[in-house]
Amino acid sequence: MSEEQQDNEFPDALSISEALSDVVQASKLTAKQRGSNVKPTVERLASLAYGQGLLPDDLGQLIDLLTIPSFLDQASLGNIVRNLYPATTVDDDLVVRVIGSLGHGKLKPSLAIQAALLKWLVMIYHVIDHQAVLSRAYSVLFNLLDTAAIRKQLCHLLALVTRRRHVRPYRIQSLLSLSRQTGNDPAVTGLLRVFKDYYPEIIVGEATRAKASAFKHPDPQWRERLDEIQQAHAARRADRSERPLDTFRVARNKANGKSSSLFPEVHTSNATENSITLEEIENVDGFVRNIERIELPNQLIAILGDPLLQKLLSLKPHAEAHQRVSSWLASYGQDLMSGESGIDPKDSLEILNGYVLNTKTFPPIFLAFFSEYLKIWNGYDGRDLVLGILSYVPLLEFPKLFTSIFQPLEARILDDTASSQLQLLGFYTSLLQHWTIFLASLEQKSRHTSTIVSDLVAHVKDLCLTLIQTSPATSTHSRILDFYEQTALLASNPNLLSHTRIMIPPSTLVYVLHFSLCPNTVSRLCAILSNYKAGFQKAMETSRSDYTSEYINEFNGFLMDICNCIWRSRAFNRNDVNSHGCLVPSSLTEDLASYINSLNMGGSLPTLFSLSYSPILGLSAISYFRELEDEELERGSGELSTRHAGPVTRASLNTLANNGGLKVAWDDYRLGVLTYLERKGITGVGQLMYNTMTNVMKRRSMMAASS
Repeated sequence: MSEEQQDNEFPDALSISEALSDVVQASKLTAKQRGSNVKPTVERLASLAYGQGLLPDDLGQLIDLLTIPSFLDQASLGNIVRNLYPATTVDDDLVVRVIGSLGHGKLKPSLAIQAALLKWLVMIYHVIDHQAVLSRAYSVLFNLLDTAAIRKQLCHLLALVTRRRHVRPYRIQSLLSLSRQTGNDPAVTGLLRVFKDYYPEIIVGEATRAKASAFKHPDPQWRERLDEIQQAHAARRADRSERPLDTFRVARNKANGKSSSLFPEVHTSNATENSITLEEIENVDGFVRNIERIELPNQLIAILGDPLLQKLLSLKPHAEAHQRVSSWLASYGQDLMSGESGIDPKDSLEILNGYVLNTKTFPPIFLAFFSEYLKIWNGYDGRDLVLGILSYVPLLEFPKLFTSIFQPLEARILDDTASSQLQLLGFYTSLLQHWTIFLASLEQKSRHTSTIVSDLVAHVKDLCLTLIQTSPATSTHSRILDFYEQTALLASNPNLLSHTRIMIPPSTLVYVLHFSLCPNTVSRLCAILSNYKAGFQKAMETSRSDYTSEYINEFNGFLMDICNCIWRSRAFNRNDVNSHGCLVPSSLTEDLASYINSLNMGGSLPTLFSLSYSPILGLSAISYFRELEDEELERGSGELSTRHAGPVTRASLNTLANNGGLKVAWDDYRLGVLTYLERKGITGVGQLMYNTMTNVMKRRSMMAASS
C-alpha cells in the first residue's frame, strides 16, 4: 500500500477532493465563462458523498459553498445540500456558519436553501459535536420565526433544542401571537406544545388544541443512510461503530432512524416552575446540581432503557419505579412463554443487561423471569448477555439458585466441548467477583453467606477438575486460576473472611498446576497458596474449631511439597511432616529415580524440580548467575578464570570458587534467583517461599540490612 493511500481514510478520497475542487472553481465563474456544464460534476460529487460521506474538511468547503454567494444554480446547490452526509461528528463551527447564513439580505442564500440547511441541521442534530452550540443560538433562531419560508424547519429545530431555561413569558406571548397571525400554523402549534410540557399551567389548552406538527424525522431513509456511512467510516478506522452513549442525557432509543417500541422514552409533563425534568439535564454538573429538584417522568418503566433515569433512582430510590419494572417483566415473561410478545428476546436482554450494569442490582422479578426464560432459551441466542445478566444474581440459598438458575443454565450451555465449559467457568468467576463485592459492603456477619459461597466453590471445583483433563492448556489453567484467585481473596482479606470460610482447591488440581510448563501459572498458583496461608494464620488466631486438623494438614501438604520441589531439592519426599509426595505413588517415584540415575546426568530425581534444574525456572536461574558473572567482569576487580556451565548446585559453587570462578554462597544464590524472578514479573514463587519458610525470610532481611 502506498503512503498516499495510507493517508486517505476513504478509498476514493482523491475522487471526492477532485470533484469538490472542480465544483468550487466552477462556482466562481458564470455559466458563460465556464465553457462546460457543471451539473454532471455536481452530480458526481453528490453521488460520492452519498456513497461514502464527507470528511470534516470537505464538509466545511461545501458549507461555505452553500452559505457564501456564488454563481452555482439553485438546482445544483439543492442537490449538494441533499447529500451532505457527514462521515464523522459535525464541528460546532460548521453549525455556527449555517446559523449565520439564515435570514434576509443580498449576501444570504435563497430561502429555499436556508430551509434545506435547517432541515439538514435537524437530521444531523444527533451527530453535532456539542449540541449546546444550538442552545446558545436559541435567540437568533427564535427571532427568525417571522420568516414563513423557513418557519416549519425552524420550529422543528427549536423543538429539539428547547429546554426549560429557553421558555420565557415573552417567547410564550410571541408564539401565541404568531399562532393567531398564521391561522394556527401546525409547526407553531407543535412548538407551543413543547413549551407547554415545561409550563402546562401558563399556556392554556385552547392554544394547543389546533392541528400540530408531530416533528417526526424529516427523512428516515436519509437518516438510515447517514447511520450506515458513519458506521462504515468508524469500521474503517477500527473504531467503535456507534457513538458512546452519553449517560448524562436522556436516551432517545433509535435504531436505524426508527424509534424502539420495546420501552417508552423518558417524557415529563407534570413539571412545575421550581422543578427540573430529566430532559433538561445535559451533563454531569447539571445532574448533580439539580438532583433534588428533578421531577420523575410519566412512565417509570423507562428506567429499563435509560441510564440517566437509572442513576437518578439509584441515588434517590423509588419503590413505585421498581414495582412497575417487576410488573412489566412479569407480563412480558408470560407473553414470551406463550409466544405472543412479538419482540425479539435479544432486544429485551440488551435492555436488561444495561439495567443491571448501570444499577448493579438484580430485582427479585429477574429471578422469576429467567427461571422461566431458561426453559425456552436455545442456549445460543444472546448467550453473552444472559451470562452477563445472571452474573449479578444475588447471594441467595445455593440449592434454590442451582435448581432455578444454574442447573437449567448449564443444561443449555454445556455441549461436551471445552469451550462451553470455559464459558461457564468464566460466568461463575464473574458471579463470585460480584458476591465478593457484596460481602465487602456488609457491616454485620450473616449466618448464611458462608454456606452459600462454600456451596458455589464446591460446585465449581468439579468443573475445574473436568476442564483440567478435557483441555490441559495454559489458557485453561489461567481461567481456573482466575477463579481461585477470587477464593484466595476471600480467604486472605480479614473483612471478607468474617463472612465466609477458607475453601482450598482440590489436591489434584494444585499438583497438576504446579507441574505446569508455564512460569506464570506456577507463579500465580504460589501466590494463591500464599494468600491462603495468610488466611489460615488469621483464622487460627480467632477460632480453630472452624477447620479440622485433616483439612489444615491437607493444605500444609501443598506448601511442604512445593517447597520441597523448588527450594529444598527434595521433590516427592514423603518423610517430612504433612508432605504428600505430590500424590505421586512411591512405586512410580522409585522407577523414575532409577531411570534418572541410569542417565548419569549428574542430578537425582528429587533435585530436578529445584530452582536450578526446573524446566520452567532453570533458565531464569542460570540467567541470573550469568548476570552476576557479567557484573563481576564489568567491575574489573579481578578476571574470572572460569565461568559456571550450569546448572548451579551447592557443590558446583564450591568447586567454582576453588577454580577461580565467582564466589557466591548457596543461600545467597537462591535468594538472588527469587529476586530475579520478581524483576521478571514472576512474583508468586518468592512470595510463597518467604511466607512459608521463616529462615528464608530472615536471610532476606539480613541481606537487605547489609546492603
